[in-house]
Amino acid sequence: MARVHPFIIWGVATILALAVPAACSLEKPVSLPFARGETLTYNVTWSIFPAGQVVAKVESGGLQPAHNFVVKTTADSTGFVSLLYKVQDVYDSVFNPRTLCAQRISKTINEGRRHKVTHIVFDASRHLALLDERNLDKPKDPVSRKTHAIPACVEDVVSAFYYLRAQPMKVGKKIQLAVNDGSKTKEVTATVEDLEPVQTPLGTFQAFRVEPTVFGDLYKRKGRMVIWFSDDQRRLPLRIKAMISVGAITGTLSSYIPGVVSAPPAR
Repeated sequence: MARVHPFIIWGVATILALAVPAACSLEKPVSLPFARGETLTYNVTWSIFPAGQVVAKVESGGLQPAHNFVVKTTADSTGFVSLLYKVQDVYDSVFNPRTLCAQRISKTINEGRRHKVTHIVFDASRHLALLDERNLDKPKDPVSRKTHAIPACVEDVVSAFYYLRAQPMKVGKKIQLAVNDGSKTKEVTATVEDLEPVQTPLGTFQAFRVEPTVFGDLYKRKGRMVIWFSDDQRRLPLRIKAMISVGAITGTLSSYIPGVVSAPPAR
């Protein structure tokens, strides 16, 4: 059974986005299409089978600087697929609300027989990504620590989707950014291919179809990923579909709770 999270958790998924500019700041100071408290819930299918649920919630900074965004994303397999390959993953992504640059990400992975905890800190001042990873199946093993060079601004596999949502979109546009998942930073380009209707449990929306070049580089396997973003101010990721050798894995937005906009942090 294919792992769910690289393709559906932004997931991400996987999740993901995106040449590399000197810094991944927004093109213009614009209002963000998401806010604290926003919750997105996805029903996930593998080919024709129900496979699980993914929930992403924008939270406050917690122990981080209060102005940062923290997106908690959970992925849980269900039903028949869970019997084949049980998934219970939790991602916590912290990023700056003005630049949308990733600050850190923590991942608790429970997939089949794989159980590990990963922490990645993106130190912009030193241009380094610092990874600590522990194999929970071998608690006596030492923590794996790795360091990789990064540009001034990178996205993790969760913050990349929020960066994409904040960008103006039109058919034919290419959106570029740097993505780091704890190893070498990858250059990924997302192309806005078309504007078309998409049916979801929440209704039918006009949506931009966007294809990021994540396979063969960010993820070392053959395949394609397509994301549909609503053509409105919310820029909702309505559907995320990965077509790989074992079939199509699709996450479709089934529930949306809007967030509450607060005053922006002082510069």
